[in-house]
Amino acid sequence: MVELSHNGKAYSIERYVIEQLPKDAVTDGNIANLDVVGDAVKRAWRLMGTRIKNVALALPAAAVITKKITIPAGQNENEMELQVETEANQYIPFALDEVNLDFQVLGPSPAAPDEVDVLVAASRKEKVEDRVGAVEAAGLKAVVVDVESYATLTAYELIKRQLPGEGANQIVAVVDIGATMMHINVLRDGNQVYFREQAFGGNQLTQDIQRRYNLSSDEAEAAKRSGGLPENYEPEVLQPFMDGLALEVSRALQFFFTSTQFNKVDHILLAGGCGGIHGLDEVVANRTQVGTMIANPFLNMTQSSRIKPRQLLIDAPSLLIACGLAMRRFDA
Repeated sequence: MVELSHNGKAYSIERYVIEQLPKDAVTDGNIANLDVVGDAVKRAWRLMGTRIKNVALALPAAAVITKKITIPAGQNENEMELQVETEANQYIPFALDEVNLDFQVLGPSPAAPDEVDVLVAASRKEKVEDRVGAVEAAGLKAVVVDVESYATLTAYELIKRQLPGEGANQIVAVVDIGATMMHINVLRDGNQVYFREQAFGGNQLTQDIQRRYNLSSDEAEAAKRSGGLPENYEPEVLQPFMDGLALEVSRALQFFFTSTQFNKVDHILLAGGCGGIHGLDEVVANRTQVGTMIANPFLNMTQSSRIKPRQLLIDAPSLLIACGLAMRRFDA
């Protein structure tokens, strides 16, 4: 959870918290145990010590169907809604009353001046209701439901300022490595040109620690986060994991090159729980031969006195999506 405030054009980070979800509470991006997730959200909110109860949350990209369509310009909102529903019927393999549907006008169509491009997003109602239910069980109110990959795009607006020329005319791969999945979001001038998920994540390292040191899953996870493992941990367990992760990133880029017209990436940004592993940026850069940096959307933000700057530096890659969601409340 991330809480931001906004003054003019500048953001400030007020509070944040990272709360561990119990094992198997969420599987394949789906909430498997609503009560347990709701309790975790409530604990996180209490730890934050905020009074704000409005939240923005996100669905994984795999749970959402998105499609860019073109419709005639000059329609009012009701006319547009009818037209979008008619068009969406062709692309959504479910009855419209089984989905939550929304759309956003992107702007005039480059191909036809009298038409506009519209982004349509749809998800099965139960997917949305599960996440909203978990938030409501914690006594909070969901005011925005976004898509994780789009929340990444929002947060990227802060990170691009750290790139040469603010990333103009450059291709940037944002690699978000979570517990079980790696999400590769490739952007050109801040627009998504490619997205892919690969089954690889931090749980792999936890399992390696478990096997090597004969620990339970919870003990291995705790040791991974707090340290205190034997001296041979880094060379014999962590380094092979980082090498394997870098290989997965390299493979993902090859998929990108073979399935699009692009043949290079200018920068790689590492995010997610694994993104901040010390030295991972160098390992990935050596494997891919692409300049690699740790994603930190908070780098140029002012910080409240409640924030511990050194800890935020460590946690920042894990907070990329949450930061993008917090920014949604300031959209005007």
